[in-house]
Amino acid sequence: MRMNITARRFKLNEDLKDFTEKEVGRLGRYYEGIVDIEVILSWEKFYRLAEIKIGVHGTILTAQERSEEMHKAIKLTVDKLERQLVKYKGKLHAFDHEKAVEKTVGADFLVKPGQEA
Repeated sequence: MRMNITARRFKLNEDLKDFTEKEVGRLGRYYEGIVDIEVILSWEKFYRLAEIKIGVHGTILTAQERSEEMHKAIKLTVDKLERQLVKYKGKLHAFDHEKAVEKTVGADFLVKPGQEA
């Protein structure tokens, strides 16, 4: 998993970098197929902005959050991405399961999941 952290309009200190890596590292336990992660941290006048883009096999998941504190914005963004990864993984699992059922049953007799043959 490749991670790139970009700070806009401020200098990224080591403490914030370590915190970001730790929080974003939590996403690995929800889905192992994460290819790369791009974190963009921005400093605006009245709020802090965190945007995270995750590349998974052929899809990009994106979340953005703003808050008064940078740590809070990062946590909220990671929480959004956790929900997105769980949903994405569920869709992949359901799609693979449907294809497997169709292959085992055959083309002339189609049984939908939940029905008996």
